[in-house]
Amino acid sequence: MSSSRTTSRPRILDGGLATELERIGEPVDAPWWTNKPLLVGARRERLRALHEEFVDAGAEVLTANTFRCNRRTLRGLGFDPSSGMAWMVHAAVGTAQAAARRSPSVRTAASVGPVADCYRPEAVPSDEELRAEHRWLATELARCGIELFLVETMNTVREARIAVEEAVAVGGVPWVGFVCGDGGRLLSGEPVAEAAGAVREAGARLVAVNCTDLVRTETALAALRADDGGAIGAYPNLEDRRAPRTAGGRGPHPSALGPEDFAEVVAGWDAEFGLDLVGGCCGTTPDHVAALRRAVREAAGTAARDARP
Repeated sequence: MSSSRTTSRPRILDGGLATELERIGEPVDAPWWTNKPLLVGARRERLRALHEEFVDAGAEVLTANTFRCNRRTLRGLGFDPSSGMAWMVHAAVGTAQAAARRSPSVRTAASVGPVADCYRPEAVPSDEELRAEHRWLATELARCGIELFLVETMNTVREARIAVEEAVAVGGVPWVGFVCGDGGRLLSGEPVAEAAGAVREAGARLVAVNCTDLVRTETALAALRADDGGAIGAYPNLEDRRAPRTAGGRGPHPSALGPEDFAEVVAGWDAEFGLDLVGGCCGTTPDHVAALRRAVREAAGTAARDARP
């Protein structure tokens, strides 16, 4: 199948920050979710250390911990918009940027998640609320110096398109990740290829499948590559949610695949579909990212050797 990629290998994204926080003992529960590590002191240092582990593993794109930093979530934590809540956005970005300085080749992206629930398309708010929420977050991210917007785990075209439009309005470069169900369709039932066309029209530079299990990710990638000629990527969910949580029920679910097997699967997708971005979502550790880095570099080296006259 054809690919729009102009580089010899895909860029490498980091892994599952939320599940890594659980692994080191940070609670990831409602209503705070992943926001407690943004508080000052040791928690923020532990967050920075996790980012640095992904950099050291070979991630080239580091995702700031802004997934749950929209106003709706922050208001639920008791913060008053009139007295300031944007400091949490700036803390998340600053922590990731500090870790990214370990390598000159690492870019910092902001995570822009759904305003409501990742897995319930019926919970997506009105266009008016979506526009206000995504405009506020995009504005604060731009004030932090963020250029790359990772609009991820989107389950409807409607919200993804609005988030992309607001990122573009502040001069951002949006990439979009859709969470998919069966048959190459979003959880809303919309075909992923049609969703890709809609967000590209709004200004998205790359479309990925994220937070989706391995089988459904492959199906969605095939649909994307068959019907969409733009840049595509994959960062699947590796959690085995049928298994008990680790660390006495407080840690993450175990990963469904070990690092080497994961790297083999994703490298196979790259060979088949020509991916521009690879990485992992929930359950993906720095060891998984390191194995993926080795696999894609080896594949790129083999391709270069084979191309020699």
